[in-house]
Amino acid sequence: MAEAQRGRTVAALGTAQTLAWASTYYLPAILAAPMARDLGVGVPTVFAGFSFALVVSALLGPRAGRAIDRFGGRPVLMATSVVFAAGLALLGTAQGPAGLFIAWAVLGIGMGSGLYEAAFAALVRLYGRDSRNVITGITLIAGFASTVGWPLTAWIDATQGWRTACFAWAGLHLLVGLPLNGLLPRASAASATQADPGASASSAVDARPARTAWLLAFVFAVTWFISTAMAAHLPRLLQAGGATLAVAVAVGALVGPAQVAGRLLEFGLLRRVHPLLSARLAAAMHPLGAAVFVLAGAPAATLFALLHGAGNGILTIAKGTLPLVLFGPAGYGERQGLLMVPARIAQALSPWLFGLCLDRFDAGAMWVSALLGLAALGALLLLRPPADAAPARRLEASV
Repeated sequence: MAEAQRGRTVAALGTAQTLAWASTYYLPAILAAPMARDLGVGVPTVFAGFSFALVVSALLGPRAGRAIDRFGGRPVLMATSVVFAAGLALLGTAQGPAGLFIAWAVLGIGMGSGLYEAAFAALVRLYGRDSRNVITGITLIAGFASTVGWPLTAWIDATQGWRTACFAWAGLHLLVGLPLNGLLPRASAASATQADPGASASSAVDARPARTAWLLAFVFAVTWFISTAMAAHLPRLLQAGGATLAVAVAVGALVGPAQVAGRLLEFGLLRRVHPLLSARLAAAMHPLGAAVFVLAGAPAATLFALLHGAGNGILTIAKGTLPLVLFGPAGYGERQGLLMVPARIAQALSPWLFGLCLDRFDAGAMWVSALLGLAALGALLLLRPPADAAPARRLEASV
């Protein structure tokens, strides 16, 4: 019965996360150009609004995590569905830059309290240290957010216009996302401490040095910077390395399936090893692929896309599991929000900063992302599992 309930929770939350990501993070890629034309602004202005939303989400993340620690994920995520719907409705009615930025600010509130970090916190609030597999499960489902979101958004835009697309996504949050988040089990007041007997939020913070938190925040910031940079510039980057436009688009399309493949690998083989080991292996994939691409050129583009995608897929899971195994479940939501503040800010700046590197170095900009990836790998190598954690005791030799 318990396993069946977990399966239902994963299916419901994974589907709700697919909707949340498809209607926010993946929206500008399709609608930025038609929005800009209709509102009389440049496409960069639309992406500036999106970056503003990411900054808002960074600032709100710790508060949302604290609310999940206290009340559980169900009420927070249900409220977030309403916030997403309101933000998308405002976006669909925007008449100029002011309305655009107000809408993205509201969406930023939803993103700070309703994307992966909040979903991970909700699961940890329910299942404590046993959350690794359910975290992997929802990322497997939500890994198809772009696969579902981009074609659907593009079809509505082509047939009805971008405003209707925004209204359609808003309606889906109320009609689909809200009921799905409502299916989450209610978290009992004692569930967090039952999952980790004797733990409290303050003791969890004191149990590990601040150095661990800073290293983990650095890893998250660097990996989100790389992921967002590749999402924004990959076709152009591959062309700078000698690939044709057709090849660049085809290779770029492999990143999504590679991410899902990486998550399947984590769910299967890598779940038998400590999350630190799987994170280290994943962090090495982008630098390896980048180095091969820079040295070999276009013939290595496919290998790069597969390595980058698989590594990114596993690292998405690591963002949920590493704080859990290093600090424990007590106070997880607030801590996760704090750890992700630098990552959200790096994500907001990434398209602009990496674009400058690409303008100056062409394909050589890949060395920048490779070196950043090696820095993240170095930080992960400096991390050590807590001596009192069961997974660490069991798998210490693997790390």
